[in-house]
Formats: sequence, structure tokens, C-alpha cells
Amino acid sequence: MLKLLMRRMWQVGLLALAGVVALAVGSGQASAAPTTPAPEGQNSEITKLIENILKALKGDEPVDDTQQMVMVSAPVASSQTATLTAFEKDANGQWQKVADIGPAKAFLGEKGMGKAQDNVYRTPQGTFALNQAFGRKANPGTKMPYFQTTTRDWWDANPKSPTYNQHVQSDRSPGGDSENLYNMGSVYDYAVNINHNPTNTPGDASAIFLHVSNGEPTWGCVSTDESTVVNILKWLDPTKNPKITIGVNQDTPPVAQAETSPNGDVLGGLLGNLAALLPNELANLIPSAS
Repeated sequence: MLKLLMRRMWQVGLLALAGVVALAVGSGQASAAPTTPAPEGQNSEITKLIENILKALKGDEPVDDTQQMVMVSAPVASSQTATLTAFEKDANGQWQKVADIGPAKAFLGEKGMGKAQDNVYRTPQGTFALNQAFGRKANPGTKMPYFQTTTRDWWDANPKSPTYNQHVQSDRSPGGDSENLYNMGSVYDYAVNINHNPTNTPGDASAIFLHVSNGEPTWGCVSTDESTVVNILKWLDPTKNPKITIGVNQDTPPVAQAETSPNGDVLGGLLGNLAALLPNELANLIPSAS
């Protein structure tokens, strides 16, 4: 069935996709038939779906074993506030909202979201692993690696240090803008590291956490109320490869997260989603997956 569907896609569907690509990137000359441009804001969705369809056809999309996702969505990239919601994959691989985690108000950096940089109060935009939890208070019951902080716990923000963007224990600061994880106060009563800079590249920002809010924009972290942070920590499971996605106008996990394998069901769903976004003239060209 998949081979037949793939053959149909390559023989017929890719012709339609070529026209759709032209539409998505703004070229109105690819289709001989007159078309109605996609509504503003849908072009990026169309492009993303096309990329996912082509990956499914290619048949070598790597399996993404993420089963837990924290979604942080803001109306615009410059927003200082966002909405936080948690999702988890069920036994059938379908994303389901976690009942006691969101939607909750969250705070972003003073400069909103985008490229994270040292000394720029901007929250990194993208999808990142959640890997190390900590807090001034005792472990609330998380399965994540967790340490209770003292005044000897620092997060190294010195770009000249060999342990930049890492947790270190020392009687003195590693230098630069390193944060003392205890003396920072109640915002770090509970926190988990957002591993946005896994190569620890100096200049690409350090100490980006999901932590307790003080009701104000952050220095680049994501913060929300304490009860939500505690619920997140209790829910997180390192065996489920938890991640956080920070972006604009997101309310469900990314489409790519549903592609656990390049099979007919996945491809059919992607084709259906694509057809729903297109003007009728182009939607009719998309082959059925049935």
C-alpha cells in the first residue's frame, strides 16, 4: 500500500506539490490555472507540511522518541508573556493535553523570544531538551536528575570559563555574570534547565531555565507560577525525552513530532492537513491516501 501510494505521489502528487511550493513562497506563476492565494499566515504552515510529506516519502525520517512536550506560545515574538501547556503522547502515539499543566500564564525575556545571546534578555526560540532540575527547596518528587542548591551552587556564565553554561560548585563565582542558584532567591525554588545551548558555545547564552515566576519578564528564561512548575517537575520523566518548544502562535506539538514512522497513516494525515490549507483549485490536485 505504501509503495503504491508513494508511486502515485511521485507520478501525480509531486506535480501538485510543485505548484503548492510556488504558492507558499509567493510565486503566482507556477500554476497555469488561476488560484486564490493562501490566507496570510498559512504559507509557513503549507511549507512545513510539504517538507514533512517529502520526508515521509523519502522514508528515512529518524524516529523522534519525544513523548513529553511543554509548549510555550506567544502572540508575537516581541511579547513578554506567553501561554504554557503540556502534552504527552498516549499509547497510540497521539498527543494529549496533560490535565493539570496549563494553559498557564508564562513570562518570557524582556525582549521577547528569538536568538539567545549573552547579556540580551531574550528567550531562545525553538525546541530544546529539558535535562537538569534543581531548586532551593527539596525534590518535589521529580524523576529528573535533581539537586537541592546551596550557596556553593553556580551556573557558569563566564564566556572565558571552561565550564561555561554548566552547573558548578564553588565557594566563589566562576566570573562574568554567573548566577548563584541559591542567592537568586525564590524564583529558583524550583527550576529545570532548558538545554538551548548544548555545545556550551560562549556568546550563545547560558542559564536559561523554566522556573518559578516573580510576576515580571525574565532575563531570558521561561517562568510561570510555582504550582505549575511543581506539577511539571512531578510529570517530567527523562525516559520520555522531555522537550520544550517556544514559539509564536503554537497550541499543539509540532507536526513533525507525530511522524514516528513513514507509513500510510502518517502520510495520509499530512496530505489531509495540506489539502485543508489550500485553495480548492490546488487542493483537488492532492492525491488521496486511501
